Amino acid sequence: MSNESGTARAVLEWVVVFAIAFVCFMFIRTFVVEPFTVPSSSMEPTIQVGDNLFAQKVTIGRGIDPKVGDIVVFHNPEEGADHDILVKRVIATEGQTVDLVDGQVMVDGQQIDDSYAVGASLPLPSQAPGVSVVFPFTVPEGCFWMMGDNRENSADSRFFGAVPRENLIGTVFFRYWPLDRIGPL
Repeated sequence: MSNESGTARAVLEWVVVFAIAFVCFMFIRTFVVEPFTVPSSSMEPTIQVGDNLFAQKVTIGRGIDPKVGDIVVFHNPEEGADHDILVKRVIATEGQTVDLVDGQVMVDGQQIDDSYAVGASLPLPSQAPGVSVVFPFTVPEGCFWMMGDNRENSADSRFFGAVPRENLIGTVFFRYWPLDRIGPL
């Protein structure tokens, strides 16, 4: 075998290795885990601006809904908003009734334990076209009520209404950056 054909074979092998690695990477990112960077302070103090998170997509991809309390990544239901992807906490699921009373969140008549949240939970004027959020609000079938942990600085379901299941991307499970806050969420 000549030196040229040996070099060509080695280059071809590396191209195949990189192609396989790229396909594996894309498969994992598309169906298993995807990284996200948080652009706003709506989830403070739990998640800070600039935090890098991993969201797993397997359960939602298999039709398993997130639970109340889960932090999820989803497509913003408000068309033309500054951020296309949002990170919020699931507060209520289909059929549950959300009410805001004296700055507190009530679900099905019971005040929720939201010790992770800061600020008062007050109604927000809905700006999204065709959205009317009037309290008490019953979450429609196939939808989720989402709120940021930073209640006074979060455009969430109080603003754009319930989030349809098809907008969900994944459930946040791990913060990988910055290193001083690395760990599960």
